[in-house]
Amino acid sequence: MIKARRAVRPALAEPRVRRAYFDCRYGQLHVRCAIPTGGGFDEATTLLCVPGSPGSGRFFQPLLPPLGRDRSVYAPDLPGCGESDPIPPPATNSEMATALADFLDSMHLQTIDLLAHEEGVAVALELLQQRPSRVGRVVLSPNSDVVRTDARALRQPVLVIDLRASESATRDPNELERQASELRDFLGLA
Repeated sequence: MIKARRAVRPALAEPRVRRAYFDCRYGQLHVRCAIPTGGGFDEATTLLCVPGSPGSGRFFQPLLPPLGRDRSVYAPDLPGCGESDPIPPPATNSEMATALADFLDSMHLQTIDLLAHEEGVAVALELLQQRPSRVGRVVLSPNSDVVRTDARALRQPVLVIDLRASESATRDPNELERQASELRDFLGLA
C-alpha cells in the first residue's frame, strides 16, 4: 500500500538585494531593490516603495528581503535625496512622481503596488493621479490623519499601516517579520 504524500511548499529563498541607478528626466535615481531568486519570472506584482523625509529608500532596507521573496521590490531615493540627482528647485511632489513614472517606464512595469511612508504618501498619491491604471494595491503609512481620510476615496484597495515600527524592527526581528507578514497578507502573498 502506497501512502499519498501531501505537497509541501518549499521555503522561499531570500531575494537578491542590490542597488542600481536608473535614468529619469532629472538625472539618475538611486534605487535599492530586492529581486526573487527565480529572477523575476512568475512573480507577484512589483512593489514600489516611496520613502518619506529625508527621501531615502534606505528606510525600507529591513523590509526588502521579506517582501522580495516572490516579487520585485524597488525603494528609490527620491530626486535630490540620498544618492539620486536633484530636481532644480523648488522640487514639487508632482515632479518627484514624474521621476518615479520615468523609472516605471524605463523598467517597462505595467502594473505595480505602492507602499508609501510619511511625506512619501503625497508623492505616491500624485503618482496615482498621473498613472491610475498602473497601480493595484496601495499601502500608506501617513503621518497625518488627513491622509487617512483621503485614502478612503481611492479606487484601489488601501491598507493604512504604521511603518514607524520598521525603524526599530532592525533591532527586533520579530516585529519586522510581523510587519512584513501583515504587508504580505494585504498584497496577496500570504
